[in-house]
Amino acid sequence: MKKLKATLSVALAACMTFSCQDQLQEAEMAPQAASSESMLQTNTRHGKYMVYKAEYITSGEGKEVGNVVYFNHRGNKQLSDDFVEDYSEDGTRDITYYVDNNRPSEDLSADVTEAAIDRAMDTWDDVTCSDLGMTKVPYDGRPAGFIAALLGYEGSFAYVADVVHAGWLPAEFFDMIAPGGSTFILAATFTLIYVDGEGNLTDMDGNGKADVAWREIYYNDAFTWNDGYTYDVETIALHEAGHGLSQNHFGKAFTTLKNGKLHFAPRSVMNAAYSGVQTEISGTDLGGHCSNWANWGK
Repeated sequence: MKKLKATLSVALAACMTFSCQDQLQEAEMAPQAASSESMLQTNTRHGKYMVYKAEYITSGEGKEVGNVVYFNHRGNKQLSDDFVEDYSEDGTRDITYYVDNNRPSEDLSADVTEAAIDRAMDTWDDVTCSDLGMTKVPYDGRPAGFIAALLGYEGSFAYVADVVHAGWLPAEFFDMIAPGGSTFILAATFTLIYVDGEGNLTDMDGNGKADVAWREIYYNDAFTWNDGYTYDVETIALHEAGHGLSQNHFGKAFTTLKNGKLHFAPRSVMNAAYSGVQTEISGTDLGGHCSNWANWGK
């Protein structure tokens, strides 16, 4: 792994608490005291929105597996969240995505990483059970990223697309997500949700899930990235885009005592740790996607 860069003097105005995942299932923990006013904004078509949670995938080199960090539990304390049809910030049913090339990888050109991300998004879009109307918002040089802006990196609190691949950030960014996170978090997806005037989560469509405003994906530049082998951009982008499209982690993790190797049963794109190149979706990944999206637009 690359030498970690110097830590910036940037910190969340809240003390993070983490949810524990027994067999990678979400578990509710004590609410996080996220009191910073900058965690909540109002410049959207539908009023207020706020940072809700982050889901991350790990390298699989150690015993750590992906987890969920909750920034705020309010109102009905929903653990699940999803997009609302006809409620998108761009006013369409299409699921849009944007690739921000302002923060490129140190290892690969922006053209290579963007092409890998496009392939990952196309893979989800090609699933026949759903009709996402997947639309790419062309890169136009604008800074994107609510979380980046919140933590002192160049970004913006404004909506750009439903799923924003917000680029590669240095080690210290991932240390803010989890203690020592820069050493094992490959990438993280942040969910921003709508809230009402009192800061409670909204559920406009009555499906029992918090309403997603958009999601942002960040990649850890402390690792070495590759195109087609470890650590493969398309594989990680496919996993994080799964989170971007409302899928959770899946699979039971266990370690072989003899060699300490981490295994998953079943092996899937949405496993909470990297286990090699995976650029196709099937089985549990397909089932999870279809359960979320089969009725979208119908």
